[in-house]
Amino acid sequence: MIHKGSCHCKAIEFEIETSLDKIMQCNCSICIRRNAKMIMIPNENFKILKGKDNLSLYQFNSNIAKHYFCKNCGIYTHHNRKSDPNGMGVNLGCLDDLNPMEYDAGQFDGRKI
Repeated sequence: MIHKGSCHCKAIEFEIETSLDKIMQCNCSICIRRNAKMIMIPNENFKILKGKDNLSLYQFNSNIAKHYFCKNCGIYTHHNRKSDPNGMGVNLGCLDDLNPMEYDAGQFDGRKI
């Protein structure tokens, strides 16, 4: 299924293809602070529709994972994963047609990576 999403100010718009079967929360030092539920998808299932220039990149520690935020509103939209370079996590709260509070998330122990 195709889901459309955006940051809060709509400067960034994207779409993903997913069955919503792998929703996770991570306990690494950045994820525990942002407390977002993330849908895990292959990189090729993510497409920026608008606002690529409005994305800000944040990296830390090993600088392998790439965390993207809107330069305007600061919302975390997605990240490329350290544990799986072919996969990414997308902020479930950014998807237009879903309420993340209605979904349970599995736990990922990112502190150990």
